[in-house]
Amino acid sequence: MFSRLQRFYTSIKVVADMVMLAMAFVLAYATRFSGIVPVTEGIPPWTDSFFSLVMVLVIFPVTFHQSRLYGTNRSRTNTGEVFEVFKSTITAALILVAVTYFVRERYSRLTLAIFIVYAFTLVTCSRLVFRYVLSEVRRRGHNLKSILVIGAGDLGQRVIETVEHHRELGFRVMGVLTLRQEKVGQYVHGVRIIGHVDQVNEVLDAHPVDQVILALPLEGHAHVKGLMDKLALRTVDVRVVPDLYQYITLYGGLEEFGGLPIIRLQGDPMEGWSQVAKRAFDITFSLLAILITSPLMVATALAVRLTSRGPMLYRQERMGMDGRTFPILKFRTMRIDAEHSGAMMARPDDPRRTVIGTFLRKYSLDELPQFFNVLRGDMSLVGPRPERPVFIEEFKRQIPRYHLRHKVKAGITGWAQINGLRGQTCIEKRIEYDLYYIENWSLLMDLKILVRTALGGFLSKNAY
Repeated sequence: MFSRLQRFYTSIKVVADMVMLAMAFVLAYATRFSGIVPVTEGIPPWTDSFFSLVMVLVIFPVTFHQSRLYGTNRSRTNTGEVFEVFKSTITAALILVAVTYFVRERYSRLTLAIFIVYAFTLVTCSRLVFRYVLSEVRRRGHNLKSILVIGAGDLGQRVIETVEHHRELGFRVMGVLTLRQEKVGQYVHGVRIIGHVDQVNEVLDAHPVDQVILALPLEGHAHVKGLMDKLALRTVDVRVVPDLYQYITLYGGLEEFGGLPIIRLQGDPMEGWSQVAKRAFDITFSLLAILITSPLMVATALAVRLTSRGPMLYRQERMGMDGRTFPILKFRTMRIDAEHSGAMMARPDDPRRTVIGTFLRKYSLDELPQFFNVLRGDMSLVGPRPERPVFIEEFKRQIPRYHLRHKVKAGITGWAQINGLRGQTCIEKRIEYDLYYIENWSLLMDLKILVRTALGGFLSKNAY
């Protein structure tokens, strides 16, 4: 029921956004060519703009989804909603410009600017109206479904918190049953414990309940059969929340395979369209980066060749997604015999560096060839920085969750790097930042990290 209602509300938002975007596109076209603004090259036929409209109706909803605008967030204020719509609109517009540039689609730049203003205005208005209507429906208590939670422990408390966090779905917890008789009468997150689990029949007779959620710990599963025998004689919906949260590490959840329910304790953070969107994002912006930085790369390559003996590029084995290794590309900053005695990390005042190597490392210019790694698919623009396999085995022994960072592609830059965690900084802290990025990933977050990197995120006292 929860997922059906969530999908229902999400579909309403998606349809409303697409309608607003289509209206904004038509209004922008009409405004641009209505005679208000002088037209010097004639009015293009509407059919020329049809492809642009199709791209708008694909790119903008996908970007909104990646920015979590279709999720439920009760704590987000109206101002926060407006700000998120603004950021997502600008992000989608940039992606639209990049796509139209590569497909050579003709469009009016002024029309695009007008469209962005209209799109932001109309989408924002529809979102605020939607939030107001939902708020009024909840405030007046219409179509509320009551829930009885069986289990007052950590799992039951999490169920209550989740229901409260998604109040727009129309559920409320009317009470809790506990395994411990002495807790009866107490409150759990504002909800009263109204009885013991053995009193489920008496509670259902005394209170109108639409749904029962079993949230018992593993040691309480001996009560499940007796409870199900009693609930089988009732018309209430019954849901079970398994006590496996302590084993879930990354992107866990419930899925179905051929009708067989399976609990996923650890999964891939980027699947399906998310993976496609990130790959398209990587290809688009890495091509732009190569185009923009190509003169700088040529100059850097010549500087490396003229100031030291050996090749301009340096290939080093690194570990990426799913533990696969790949040769990472860098401009060479050390002597060709730098590791004749074995692998070692760079350190301050490293004597192995070349004349220009210190400068290249300080400003991260040695990393520029990695845009070609991104095009090849070895890396992503944004993600955890790849480490050398020789060091990873030691890290795995020291840090229990270290391997989870290999669930995504390694990146040229990342959340840890723009927060100053470069070089020989605390590895535990870097892993914490990497896992935060993986768990909260969105295209908008990638764009923020790239912008902060371009504005100096790679300038660090730990870059040596």
